[in-house]
Amino acid sequence: MIHYQLRCTSTAEEHAFDGWYKDSAAFDTLVKAGLVECPVCGGATVARALMAPAIPKKGRPARNAVVPAAPVEAPAPATPPAETSQIAAGPMPDQLRAMLQKLRAEVEKSCDYVGNEFADEARRMHRGESERRGIFGEASDTEAEALRDEGIEVGRIPWVPRADG
Repeated sequence: MIHYQLRCTSTAEEHAFDGWYKDSAAFDTLVKAGLVECPVCGGATVARALMAPAIPKKGRPARNAVVPAAPVEAPAPATPPAETSQIAAGPMPDQLRAMLQKLRAEVEKSCDYVGNEFADEARRMHRGESERRGIFGEASDTEAEALRDEGIEVGRIPWVPRADG
């Protein structure tokens, strides 16, 4: 993994942020595809900022070495989905928060909110008793596991506060 300090050149402010990438080639590919976006303004004109390398002295571990955090299970949303953004490893990086806000906006725009009836509605759709469509709502861990056991694909996403609020 490689850590880059980045700057957004989409606006005059040149917002600064950071990101982790598999390697420099992966970063370059993502930038060329327009997939690296500024978490502040959403601009896709992004460049690496000047960084000072951290080179440890021979035989010493690097100072400020960063250990990647373990994956975190998303919190179950409440009714309506709770606006939480807690990660066990510490505060959520701005870039991740921006991506999750975009995901939330797309889910709310494209899918029907069914609240606590999520598991029942998913089963009705699976059996052909209800129109197949994108839905979101609440389900306990037990309900979600039961749906998976029945062959119904479900997933949880972290529900962060809206970008506009």
